Amino acid sequence: MINKLWDKGYEPDKMIERFTVGQDRELDMKMARHDVIGSMAHVRMLESIGLIEHDELPVLIEAMEHILKEIERGEFEIEPDVEDVHSQVELLLTRRLGDIGKKIHSGRSRNDQVLVDLKLFMRDELIRTVKSVEKIFNRLVELSDKYRDVLMPGYTHMQVAMPSSFGLWFGAYAETLIDDLRLIQAAYDIVNQNPLGSGAGYGSSFPLDREMTTRLLEFGDMHYNVVAAQMSRGKSERAVAVGLAAVAATIGRFAMDVCLYMSPNYGFIGFPDEFTTGSSIMPHKKNPDVFEIMRGKCNRLQAVPNELTLLMANLPMGYHRDNQLLKDVIFPAFDELTDCIELCDLMLRHIKVKSDIINDPRYDYLFTVEEVNRLVLSGVPFREAYRRVGAEVQQGTFKADRTVKHTHTGSIGNPANEEIKAKMNKMLAKFGICK
Repeated sequence: MINKLWDKGYEPDKMIERFTVGQDRELDMKMARHDVIGSMAHVRMLESIGLIEHDELPVLIEAMEHILKEIERGEFEIEPDVEDVHSQVELLLTRRLGDIGKKIHSGRSRNDQVLVDLKLFMRDELIRTVKSVEKIFNRLVELSDKYRDVLMPGYTHMQVAMPSSFGLWFGAYAETLIDDLRLIQAAYDIVNQNPLGSGAGYGSSFPLDREMTTRLLEFGDMHYNVVAAQMSRGKSERAVAVGLAAVAATIGRFAMDVCLYMSPNYGFIGFPDEFTTGSSIMPHKKNPDVFEIMRGKCNRLQAVPNELTLLMANLPMGYHRDNQLLKDVIFPAFDELTDCIELCDLMLRHIKVKSDIINDPRYDYLFTVEEVNRLVLSGVPFREAYRRVGAEVQQGTFKADRTVKHTHTGSIGNPANEEIKAKMNKMLAKFGICK
């Protein structure tokens, strides 16, 4: 017989059991620590309103701290006949403490218990994501500084357009990540609200002190309306998914650039042989498999918000079991994005930038705008300068002057990396991550 918080003395059909439980037990292991932390705050509150005796509280807290240590040591498990992590924690407390352990569920439903666990879990995972983003940001800025003066072609419409630099290329992706963190921050603010005390979505007749649990769990705010608290299920996950998808879009786009720039047709960058793969029949091939898989995974991550939207579409107010499937989608997304960022950082530690590519005659026309601007600076009207250079291009007489003098903020000669780092530090401070 499987231990359930809703047990009424009968067992459902085995196929029904398997179908409805799904991956819950495996995914719940990720929230074990958060379930115990949430329960510790809850029992402290129960003691303050008289639903747990004063001398019972330290006994419960000590037992929960012991379970926390078991989780940290990897000794905690959800037993085969236990439905989920909530049931397992309560079962352990009841085994070890008897009737005292049976009191911890007073004043809450599994609905708000799950919500608290999810919000604590996602809050931690978002901080982990931010720290990963900070790591790749620092790598990109470091490379931007290192290759600041190395020119490369810039493209519009996939056509050779104007001079750019590796400093601008790396730095552009660094700064873009800051905007992605703005979406992560919005998701964090949505997640960082206390739902505990909302029960099944309609509150409780117990005099719960929800302000106390908000403080104990260090939530930034509370979901005040108990119905709104339950309505945050799905909405929180979708907000998180949008933030993750933003970072994935940036990493995926960078991966696409790398795949192009590694190809012989471009030949801008390279990697050691051990960071590439080969072909089963073409001896010359060095394939960018890491970045291709990274691109594919990041594209898949950008589909997560839509998947969650469809999962929650047309659901009326109140809890529905469909919500259980949210974990199947959002939990793996955190790990997949972190893996992509970590692999990207590893690859960038070994990137080889080719410093003389701009000297190839195929890039002569990159410098037409530079020539137009030189004429304008000498007093020639812009339209006349444009016509002259255009005629030289048409007649095949244009001679490229590869001297580039860009000085304005954010340009080749002044990429403003210090300002970009300052902007990132301001963003990190909003997450409590300070330099």
